Amino acid sequence: MTLNTLETPLVNSSRRDFIIKGTLVGGGLMLGVGALPETAFAQAGGSYDPNTPTRYGDAEVNAWVSIKPDDTVFIRVARSEMGQGTRTGLAQLVTEELECNWRKVKTQSATPGQSLARKRVWGEHGTGGSRGIRISEDYVRRGAAAARIMLVQAAANQWNVPVSELKVDKGVITHLPTGRKTTYGKVAELASSLTPPDPKSITLKDPRTWKVAGQPYARLDTADKVNGNKVYGVDLQLPGMLCASVKSCPVFGGKLVSYDEAKISNMRGVKGVVKINDSTLAVVADTWWHANTALNTLPIIWDEGKGANTSQDGINKMLRDGLDEQGDFWQRKVGDAPEVIQSSAKKVEAIYFTPFRAHVTMEPMNATVKISGDRAEAWVPTQNGEGSHAALSEATGIPLANCEVYKLDSGCGLGRRGSTQDFTTYAAKVAQKFPGVPVKVIWSREEDMTHDFYHPIAMAKMTAGLDSAGNVTGMHIKVSGQSINATAAPHNIKNGKDERQLQGFYEKGPDAQLGYTFPSLLTEYVMKNTHVPVGPWRGVNTNQNGIFMECFMDECAKAAGKDPVEFRRALMQSHPKHLGVLNAVAKKAQWEKPLPAGTYRGVAQFMGYASYSACVAEVTVQNNVVKVTRLVFALDAGHIVNPYLTREQIEGSVAMALGAIFLPEITVEKGRIKQQNLDTYPLLKLSSTPKVETVLVPTYDFWGGVGEPTICVVGPAVANAISAAIGRPVRNFPLSKENLSLA
Repeated sequence: MTLNTLETPLVNSSRRDFIIKGTLVGGGLMLGVGALPETAFAQAGGSYDPNTPTRYGDAEVNAWVSIKPDDTVFIRVARSEMGQGTRTGLAQLVTEELECNWRKVKTQSATPGQSLARKRVWGEHGTGGSRGIRISEDYVRRGAAAARIMLVQAAANQWNVPVSELKVDKGVITHLPTGRKTTYGKVAELASSLTPPDPKSITLKDPRTWKVAGQPYARLDTADKVNGNKVYGVDLQLPGMLCASVKSCPVFGGKLVSYDEAKISNMRGVKGVVKINDSTLAVVADTWWHANTALNTLPIIWDEGKGANTSQDGINKMLRDGLDEQGDFWQRKVGDAPEVIQSSAKKVEAIYFTPFRAHVTMEPMNATVKISGDRAEAWVPTQNGEGSHAALSEATGIPLANCEVYKLDSGCGLGRRGSTQDFTTYAAKVAQKFPGVPVKVIWSREEDMTHDFYHPIAMAKMTAGLDSAGNVTGMHIKVSGQSINATAAPHNIKNGKDERQLQGFYEKGPDAQLGYTFPSLLTEYVMKNTHVPVGPWRGVNTNQNGIFMECFMDECAKAAGKDPVEFRRALMQSHPKHLGVLNAVAKKAQWEKPLPAGTYRGVAQFMGYASYSACVAEVTVQNNVVKVTRLVFALDAGHIVNPYLTREQIEGSVAMALGAIFLPEITVEKGRIKQQNLDTYPLLKLSSTPKVETVLVPTYDFWGGVGEPTICVVGPAVANAISAAIGRPVRNFPLSKENLSLA
């Protein structure tokens, strides 16, 4: 294992660097992948990274790999890095197929402008939904394998020997009969003249034989974070740069009426006020502190609109009323579940509530934009490089071919920096008023928290029937809540139905399916939208749906007089992967072994982001104060590229999930968000985090995600353990609504 690999941002110096076919460039090998989807995009000019003046374009090997004569290997990554380790995982996959020396591996970040000019050779740049590795693993591995084949063939040609007599290990090629050796860096020039193999014809390595991929290697970006070399968006410094702070109407949907710029024009450092749109403005100054101070002083008159009459109680009532509405809301029907339930020996019913949640990324929203003539450049911590690219072009009116986005590592993303690109748009609009000058726009923590795209609020009525033996006869799931697609992707709503909100309740599918088979089943979603914008929040809709399903499964097990694990197993026989993680977590947690007095267990299993997860929680409860002492997880993600990073992501999901079920919620008062900073919306403390144990059970037959799947089982497992401890179900979140707090 090595800890000393580095990252280097990719920079291309001219259009010649965009050549796709094999050609020699400065002693390196260039190889086209050829297996990726191509779209007719206009050509764009070269690009640069202001923080790394050294050019690496002349050393390009192919879209994914550059090999320098000194055997240094640059692995190019199109996905964003925001703390999840995707860049390291993809580098491991490329290294595995390329068979280079991991100690000489560095990474580069491809830009959307370069991708556009190369006919989208890197595919889409989005990083969300735990897809960073699972939707790009195939073509990056094939590109690396193609490069390896050409490099080995070059050595064979140089020595005039059959390829079958050669062996490569860590970038060193050996002729077995004679012991002669050479390196990738030395044969790169000769390899460049060869015809690239068809990547589709390449047989990739069996993951069970991996030597680099699958290993718990340290992250490539850790050293720069520790020594302070890592540059985040808020750190970026460019020559002559100005800074800006933004403010929008405190009530969503409200508008800007007027502001008195004269009141701040003489304040220190102030350069001016920019109206971004009908509800948002910015103050620009020489420093962000000066800009934000002036913005808070600026007299502003808002027309708050009809949203100002909205209250949290009103929103909650709307959701509750939705549960009683009758209509064409169904998603799945198996038999006549309501009728079966009504005629069953026992009926179990419960209503659950989950609130709005804010992202509260460690790094608030920001972007830096410079517009010079007919060219626009942006430096953005983004989860979607192409989305930022499009937003930059749309906001400025400058063609995509003349725009470039340099993706900076994000200080947390959680979905906020993905499909929604308001932070890029705002910066572009402000920079238009200061041509030739880079302008960095940073949102204050208050603005970031009160103008988020929140985790959607939801309620669910869960109803089940049991026969005299305690077996489930029917299940009725009815969710009432806000739709992400209503604003983010209305084209995905068909006939007033949004299946996205029932994520995890699907019959089957690669992303999220229900792990139980019920004799009769009805799932429904009643769309109830508010003026509060919502969007993806790490785990998205599996979070609340996992709580609804798994807490209710425990209530049904109790009503049936059965052990919660055994009760689930009886309904999971046709769902082997769901059952596999349930059995694995029960074994790891020693479910059958009695606990010490005062300690109680809860269990949950669910599927999301193409992975299967289960959790067992152990808690103690004294005077309504909950101490979560232990969490045990089982995860089947099909393939595990880096077990260290996988466990790291699971532990991160614990912090988010426990915070979501215990700490204060986002609420609406007079149409605005009441919680404005971390004093009223605190994050989980280290002292409240439990011991976390993980068992990985890869089945090596699919590619699943790891960043989000386990969040959805933390909440219900803990809630079920609490219910066992206090002798009653908990149904309202955060659990302060149940008079419970976290130790």
